[in-house]
Amino acid sequence: MRTEDVLAAIATGLWRWDNASGTVTLDSEAARLLGLPAEPVALSEVAVRSRFHPVDWNEINGIVNLAVAEGTLAEARLRIMDEDGRVLRTVRSRSKPLENRTADGRLDYELIGTIQEIAEAQPGTTATHTPITGDWRRSREAFLLDAGRALAEARSTAEVLRVAASLSMPGFIPDGLAVFGVSGDRLSIIGHHGHDPGDEGPFADMPLLTDYPAAEVVRSGRAIYLPSPEDYKRRFPATWPLAQRFGRISWAFLPLIVAGRTMGAWMAAFKHPVSFSPDERSVLTTVARMLAQALQRAGVAESERELTTGLQRSMMPQLGPEIPGMTLAARYVPTGGGLQVGGDWYDMIPLPSGRFALVIGDVQGHDVRAAGLMGQLRIAVRAYASEGHRPDAVLSRASRFLAGLCSEQDTGSGPGKGDGGEADSDFRSPRFATCLYVECDPQTGLLEVARAGHPDPAVRMADGTVLMRPTAGGLPLGIVPDTDYPTTRFTLEPGETMMLCTDGLIETGGHDLDTGWARLRAILESHGPDPADPEPRHLERLADLLVQAVHGPSSHHTTGPLADRREDDIAVVLLCREGEGCGCETPLLHPARPARRTMTTVAQAEPERVAGVRQQIRELLHDWADPEQVDSAVLMVSEMLTNVLVHTDGDALLIAEAVGELGSRRLRVEVADASDELPHKRHPGEMASSGRGVLLLEMLADDWGVDPRGEGKSTWFVLREQSKPAAAETG
Repeated sequence: MRTEDVLAAIATGLWRWDNASGTVTLDSEAARLLGLPAEPVALSEVAVRSRFHPVDWNEINGIVNLAVAEGTLAEARLRIMDEDGRVLRTVRSRSKPLENRTADGRLDYELIGTIQEIAEAQPGTTATHTPITGDWRRSREAFLLDAGRALAEARSTAEVLRVAASLSMPGFIPDGLAVFGVSGDRLSIIGHHGHDPGDEGPFADMPLLTDYPAAEVVRSGRAIYLPSPEDYKRRFPATWPLAQRFGRISWAFLPLIVAGRTMGAWMAAFKHPVSFSPDERSVLTTVARMLAQALQRAGVAESERELTTGLQRSMMPQLGPEIPGMTLAARYVPTGGGLQVGGDWYDMIPLPSGRFALVIGDVQGHDVRAAGLMGQLRIAVRAYASEGHRPDAVLSRASRFLAGLCSEQDTGSGPGKGDGGEADSDFRSPRFATCLYVECDPQTGLLEVARAGHPDPAVRMADGTVLMRPTAGGLPLGIVPDTDYPTTRFTLEPGETMMLCTDGLIETGGHDLDTGWARLRAILESHGPDPADPEPRHLERLADLLVQAVHGPSSHHTTGPLADRREDDIAVVLLCREGEGCGCETPLLHPARPARRTMTTVAQAEPERVAGVRQQIRELLHDWADPEQVDSAVLMVSEMLTNVLVHTDGDALLIAEAVGELGSRRLRVEVADASDELPHKRHPGEMASSGRGVLLLEMLADDWGVDPRGEGKSTWFVLREQSKPAAAETG
């Protein structure tokens, strides 16, 4: 009996599918099973495709591609349709893809195989769905979608391995997983699941030439399926004893391929028999591809994090040795552009004079160039300061350095200059930087501040009152090479804390300078030392609170008035001069309320600073009992400062101090100048524009006077806090 007759007797037909020519050759039985006349025929691919259910055609297409990639049989179940779209029967197809070359040298393949009719379950029976159709397909698609989403969200190798270990494949769940990597000519274990600690020992450093499935997968780039222990022992007898002790029944080893390169292998082991049907192999292959891509992304991300973290640590200095009588704390949070290092920086520089300098700055931009310029500028500032230059000279030299550096990059020549298009133009564009330089004397608390377009420092007094310290300033560094930077002096009193920060701490979260400062001021004023803490670390806690207010879980509750939530790098430095109430020492059980004190200089060339002084007096008296007294104090301060600027040719020095307990405090304000001419009481007319300063002092102050000095004089007044407004007491 002929082979064709035997196959026909068991309802099995033969077919040959030539993918290159697009023709399909059927024998008589195969033609009958496809709903055609029972005679040998050669048809076009389109004609045969129309006989298959559309869903099944998409399925077999993937199975064939998988078989071509793995060099295995392509097996599938297919529904045959008639011209009216009704299902005639279900057949099983088994074929072998064979590679061949076309006349033009192109590599293609043809399928040679069989088609056999299979019995389908009748309505009312308990037969299960076929593996190609029905619920299994839907659950498989849902599983792959969930697995792809979970692997795409993993951001580290550990997360990828946790996701891989939690995958529950439809119909077959691995009992053990292992991911192998390649290091040179050796196989290593990246991670594993379902094994005891130490089980990975024999596989952790295995030569690629070892007769082990994972090693062969890496060498060949093809998957290996071992449905039974006998298959494992027959194909890999040398390493079978290593796998035997785990008690597994079936194994699948699949290559992890990214961009055509095999980067490792993935093992899925089962304690129950798995036949590794085409559908199961398809699922495993898809998961292996997603796993490889996820591991590649995680590896790149971890390398970038390691690089940028190392760069950040090299650029961000330690705060140096301890300073007697002072405490320092600092934080740096890079947020711009996805980098872990940005254009903000801080530094603490020991000076030859025995003092030290605090520097904080912000280079324009959030890219790699900003980070590079920041590193160069920080080194330059440190070098100028270490030479012993004064604060104004340090910033003048730094501005000249940055302007020259940007100019060289803008006009420099080199390979590929101008080939980078917009990115190259942005890299060579001029940049500027803001900076605040503070020279500190730890013995006296004297601070000398030079500012280049940077936010002013803020001071938290010993009783918790926070003031913004207005300081003289110049243009940001790098805009004009030869720029002068005036110096402002004031004293950090015992128990006071100074905050230096970049604008990222103020404006991040959609805030402007006003609302952002109000947010920070509330934190500075509300956070004080904890008497119950046996080892208080007030400054470190305060630094953490300031950063958490911007990037902590509750930061979205303090969104600013601006439409966008602008992100920027953050640098903050806190300097505390130890004293009662500062929190850096062990607090007293019953501390006396410390004095509030502020000192400001208003130069002849800066009359606009009078408005800043008025605001500073209001902040100093923010909790004063009688608001009318605050208005009176502000008015008298304004008159005294204006009198100096109008009637003398020197600067005005203002010193304000509030002492005492709440409700009974005493405010003393004095304004000193270099003129020996004493103020005179005048009687201005109704339309006069001046001459009322002394009258205001007599009317509003509880006490006032003028004290001559060796050079110049000091005009002062005193206000005593009233717990209730005077009108309420007499009414």
